[in-house]
Amino acid sequence: MEKHGGDGGGNGLRHHAIRIPLTAAAPEVAAMEEDSAEPNVSLREKASKIISVSTAAYRSKPGSFWALLVLSAGAMLTAFPASSLLSRLYYNGGGQSKWILSWSAVAGWPIPALLLLPCYLLLDGASPTWPPPPRLCLWYALLGLLSAADNLMYAWAYAYLPASTASLVAASSLAFSAVFGRLIVQEKNRMGLSTVNAIVVITAGVVIVALDSGSDRYPGVTGKQYALGFVLDVAGSALHGLIFALSELAFVTHLAAAGSNDGGASSSRFHVVLEQQVAVSLSAFAFTSAGLAAFGEGFGAMRREAAVFSAGGVGKAGYAMVLGWSAATFQLGVLGATGVVYLGSTVLAGVLNAVRVPVTSVAAVIWFHDPMSGFKILSLVITVWGFGSYMVGHSRAAKKTSRDRPPSGRQTIS
Repeated sequence: MEKHGGDGGGNGLRHHAIRIPLTAAAPEVAAMEEDSAEPNVSLREKASKIISVSTAAYRSKPGSFWALLVLSAGAMLTAFPASSLLSRLYYNGGGQSKWILSWSAVAGWPIPALLLLPCYLLLDGASPTWPPPPRLCLWYALLGLLSAADNLMYAWAYAYLPASTASLVAASSLAFSAVFGRLIVQEKNRMGLSTVNAIVVITAGVVIVALDSGSDRYPGVTGKQYALGFVLDVAGSALHGLIFALSELAFVTHLAAAGSNDGGASSSRFHVVLEQQVAVSLSAFAFTSAGLAAFGEGFGAMRREAAVFSAGGVGKAGYAMVLGWSAATFQLGVLGATGVVYLGSTVLAGVLNAVRVPVTSVAAVIWFHDPMSGFKILSLVITVWGFGSYMVGHSRAAKKTSRDRPPSGRQTIS
């Protein structure tokens, strides 16, 4: 620091200028200068900066990468809401077994298996990574067990909660995805102030739904059953976030030899996403089938439920249609989520999982005439606010990171 000026006498007081070299300025000072200059930037300049940053990010990846990421995100945003609504339709039509609903979710495991052959034929460099090593098989079995437990928790939640309420509570998966992603895969899941703020805001929205538990309870559902559904919905959301993080860890560690997680390598090795989903879904199918036979009503309960089912058609046809579409939409949603985790990060998957909340809530109000009290509307607004806060903060952090990173630095979509 250099000071220019005369002596410190009292006569002829003069102002002294203090010059600070820009290279020696503290990061906090630079941040304050950037924030203070922000209001002077025109809207057109801001838009130009956003477009330039977005263009640079787009050009850093091949077109196939973005195509797969868009398809994966679209699958999450359409299939998961449809699967949630079909779960509620199953109960509204006369279905009662939580085990059967859980079983139907993973019964569609052959769907990703059928997609593997085109991937092997069409993707450059795609080759089967089977048989997997024993350690990876144990990893798939663990993820399958957790997925089976997660599906069962959500089945219990939808048995006692309206679809709109269950989806609002499930928005807490963003908070759990951020926390588990940070703890398990630190290098790809940063947690800044915007993430913490989103966690707090979305948690507040869940609390508001809990305080309004008496306004949307279905006839015949007791207070204890409603509370059980609420708790299991939160627990299922937590497990959902953990599965995202563990799936990403599997890609980062165990599947590193199959292809790196950047640029064209991710898109050209996308078949490993299908391979993991087939293995995990098949494992979850085995665990759920064993649970249905041992602890549930057994497979014979499907015939009894189909005989009296009243939704989606007449009797057995409607019953088969609801369970069949439930299996297809769930597998499509999981495929999209696994693809987002592979191409992006756990946090990005959690964000997209939270985006589907307003879609599911509004659709449930329209189709099932779910009650939409003032508390639930407030919770929905707060949830969207929390999501928006995360996106704004994350975009600023990403812009700062891309500005500070050397030109040859690697970019991560998180």
